[in-house]
Amino acid sequence: MKEVILLKSGEIALKGLNRSSFEDIMIKNCRQALRGLGEFGFSKAQSTTFVTPVGEADVTQAVERLSRVFGIAALSRACVVEKDYNAIAQAAAQYLADQLQNARTFKVMAKRSDKKFAMNSPQICAELGGYLLERYPHLKVDVENPEVLVTVEVRDFGAYVHGRQLPGAGGIPVGSSGRALLLLSGGIDSPVAGVMMAKRGLTISAAHFYSPPYTSERALLKVKGLCAKMARYCGPITLHTVPFTEISEAIARECPEAFATIIMRRFMMQISERIAQSNDCSGLITGESVGQVASQTMASLTCTQAGLILPVIRPVVGMDKEEIIRVARKIDTFELSVQPYEDCCTVFTPKRPKTRPRLEEVIRAEVNLDYQALTSRAISDITSERVY
Repeated sequence: MKEVILLKSGEIALKGLNRSSFEDIMIKNCRQALRGLGEFGFSKAQSTTFVTPVGEADVTQAVERLSRVFGIAALSRACVVEKDYNAIAQAAAQYLADQLQNARTFKVMAKRSDKKFAMNSPQICAELGGYLLERYPHLKVDVENPEVLVTVEVRDFGAYVHGRQLPGAGGIPVGSSGRALLLLSGGIDSPVAGVMMAKRGLTISAAHFYSPPYTSERALLKVKGLCAKMARYCGPITLHTVPFTEISEAIARECPEAFATIIMRRFMMQISERIAQSNDCSGLITGESVGQVASQTMASLTCTQAGLILPVIRPVVGMDKEEIIRVARKIDTFELSVQPYEDCCTVFTPKRPKTRPRLEEVIRAEVNLDYQALTSRAISDITSERVY
């Protein structure tokens, strides 16, 4: 029985004359997501993208991967038959046999976009419902909350039979809104922030700051693992790893302890902006949430972003920890994020951090630091790799 995967667009449908370019980007991302699963053909018609497996392509795995591609509101694994009622009825009974045999209730829903088809939608529903009741006499019709929803779509190029639609990732396709650089710490919040902005169409790169020997090789491997988890939604991510030991030690040596975290964050933001600008990124993304820690009070955020040119995007800024954790579990980064490997901010956290710093006092606190020399040396030693 010939199978196809039907992809339904959500927000893309509202893009007017630009809709086709958004769909093309989404299809490109789908091809990337399906690498290694075999060959698939793509076509567009009537607000639906058709993904057709060729040969021995793995359809089950393809559906799972496509459910994480942004721009897809819903998707269905369907069988395609000729536009003939008898063929449709037989296909429904056979293709959905496992579901129908193990259910108690069902409902038939029909959509007839080809108005030349002899039967209208209510007639298809009535006839097919009766046929399935004969084939599976243990079933009952439930129009409100059926266990199995049998859907028939009669389109210009064939008839498609499938069960209940699966939810897609929603949003708009990655790559349709430009590029941004994510400050990736290794904690719970920043991977969530990165995936949330990928959902708004941004291509994500990441910068991670590490301070050996204070932070271990395992901490760096953890961050690379988080990038791989994120890449299932965001597509391939370029990870820029920034050595931060010299800067961390200079801050600990030359600056008042209470200001250490704020000054570290200022260095990170300045270095990240330079990485972003050299990689065609139009903004920075952080996992900061107002009031969560001392460096994320409104006064602290004002100080850490002072002097930046690029905008700082904070998608989780108004979320509490439980809300962020729910998203982290959904995208499967939570268990990796909570592994106990320290990042450089946690290692050098002061006992009594300043929670309401003023910019002028922060500037006085860092007066003995050579910003230019320290940042230049860190940038010159950055290593970058592509994570899939």
